[in-house]
Amino acid sequence: MFLKYLNLRSFLVPIIMLGLMWSCFLLQNLGFFEGCNGAIIPLLPQGLKGIVFAPLLHGNLDHILGNSLPMAVLLFLLFEFYPKIAFRIFLIGWIASGLLVWMLPPVDIITGQWNYNCIIGASGLVYMLAFFIFFSGVFRWNMKLLTVSLVVALYYGSLIWGIFPEEFFSQLQEPSKISWQSHLAGSITGIILAVIFRKFGEKKRKFIWEYPNYYNERDDKMWQEYIANHPEDFEELPQLRQENIWEYLDEIRRKEK
Repeated sequence: MFLKYLNLRSFLVPIIMLGLMWSCFLLQNLGFFEGCNGAIIPLLPQGLKGIVFAPLLHGNLDHILGNSLPMAVLLFLLFEFYPKIAFRIFLIGWIASGLLVWMLPPVDIITGQWNYNCIIGASGLVYMLAFFIFFSGVFRWNMKLLTVSLVVALYYGSLIWGIFPEEFFSQLQEPSKISWQSHLAGSITGIILAVIFRKFGEKKRKFIWEYPNYYNERDDKMWQEYIANHPEDFEELPQLRQENIWEYLDEIRRKEK
């Protein structure tokens, strides 16, 4: 009963995305996409193809497992509650966040030195989806979508710390392999898309009493005074006339003959 109200694409798209991620992970383990092939390399032309392929590639099993569940959940929420714009948000967010990662200078935030590295993983997309869903509900101020935003904030609110370098919070023996640049790019992209598409998709339903010309007898002072001064006029409320079968007795007899 509940499933008939759900959008089929909200199930299919996450399944397809997970299928692509795990298929590419398998190809990586079979020797394809070796080195930085398919990764984003900031400011280098050979790293541009990573804008398309990097979200499908992962460094190890923990990496892809950590991205799979949030990717599936957030894609489901996107296509279930924003069906009219979901494909546009997903595709634009994919390209825009990857391009922004490529454009960010690869500067080590601690030492200030340039550190060219290969960036792979779907975490940038996860951040884009989480920030879009949260801020879109806030900007639209729709109670249903705002509830979805609160659910995202409850389960994925800790993502906010991922937009900062890991070195800010702990002393590491070696540079962190977590790309805070992709997290930052995804969050910025999600917020911008939430602003741009805040008036697209599901329209806010307006109740009749929200219209300026709506008449409500409770607002009519003269009518309320009359009710107060003449309560006897409202003691017998009009009722629906009950049919009397005896009035149709002759007609019933004729039909029986």
